[in-house]
Amino acid sequence: MNIASNNPQTFGNQQQYVKYSSTKRYSGLLSALLCVIAGIAFSNAAFASAAKLQQPREFNMNNVEQHNFRLTKESQLHQQFNSVIAPFWQQQVQHITFNGSNNTAPDSATNTVTLNGAYILHPNAIGSIVLVSGRTESALKYRELVYDLYQNQYSVFILDHRGQGQSQRLTNNPNKGYVTDFTDYVADLKTFYDNYVKPNSQHTPTLLAHSMGCAISGLYLAQYPNDFAKAVLSSPMFGIKAPITPKQAKVIIGIAQSLNTFFSDSPWYFIGQGNYKQEAFAGNPITSSEIRFQYHNQVLSEYPETRLGGVTYHWLDKAIDAMQTVLDLAPSIKTPTLILQSGNDRIVDNAAQVPVCNAMPHCQLQVIADAEHELFMEQDQYRTPALQAALQFFAEGSN
Repeated sequence: MNIASNNPQTFGNQQQYVKYSSTKRYSGLLSALLCVIAGIAFSNAAFASAAKLQQPREFNMNNVEQHNFRLTKESQLHQQFNSVIAPFWQQQVQHITFNGSNNTAPDSATNTVTLNGAYILHPNAIGSIVLVSGRTESALKYRELVYDLYQNQYSVFILDHRGQGQSQRLTNNPNKGYVTDFTDYVADLKTFYDNYVKPNSQHTPTLLAHSMGCAISGLYLAQYPNDFAKAVLSSPMFGIKAPITPKQAKVIIGIAQSLNTFFSDSPWYFIGQGNYKQEAFAGNPITSSEIRFQYHNQVLSEYPETRLGGVTYHWLDKAIDAMQTVLDLAPSIKTPTLILQSGNDRIVDNAAQVPVCNAMPHCQLQVIADAEHELFMEQDQYRTPALQAALQFFAEGSN
């Protein structure tokens, strides 16, 4: 997940421009308010750093290296991707579309949502893994991971969340990150689970989520406690790194959404967010693996419909609500869970993962030291131990 964007807001027609012009004078108010509130952040940060939180139980990595898990190496990737992984995805993986719950986006032309998904069934499966992706992501980004999990005898299932990937977009600008509520993501995942995962799984499925997908998964596990045997949450979005607190962000969001509702039918981008713009590898906050970063950008070049820009005020508002709800519901999440924390994460707030894990009855946490946010597209020195830990966790006491 990456919510950062430096692109200016763009407007596709004259009507939008007129609405923009009529509200331009309010941008100074929002910017000033942001600066004032950001000034408070220093004291908040100092207070947070002073708080001593009990650290969650650490996952035992001692037995991981004894297992011969089959994982793609960076040195093999260039050759294997075009000759093995891409054909595997095109020829062996089943690609599906299905209807999600209703679309209530304010500027949408349709009330229904068509979702994209994919799955592959291993003939000798030792289990099923459902991948729950992060913000901006598509199933295409996970081709290497799907291949690796399949090589380790798992059936694998993945869907594109509504409003991103190759699923239907929810606003008249397909770049905008928007969802009416995170419960829509949960409802879509439940539809996918009931219609495709459960009927094709001989074992109780396991869940492997990333970033925003972990917030969705937390809500799901609280609502449907018997659907998954275990869960691994990678770089979970239980808090977003920002110079202001969620409560302070809510103040800005509330003012902006009031103006948005009055002047426009289309959701506005949050301050500093905008349409998609390709990132350069240098200085990127998601991975230190240049080759995996290149393949990530290649997906966006070859499949431009998967591109997604920044977040809207509305999306951020609902994300803050969802993250708080996960914390509130954490004591009720009984599913054995492993959190994989990226040691050098610059996207999500690692400190927010600790109280959630502590509140969950069966949660362990493993730090992948120095790793960036995207563990599954990181350098081998980070990706390999992360996936080894996940596969070991799934294998222990599997049914």
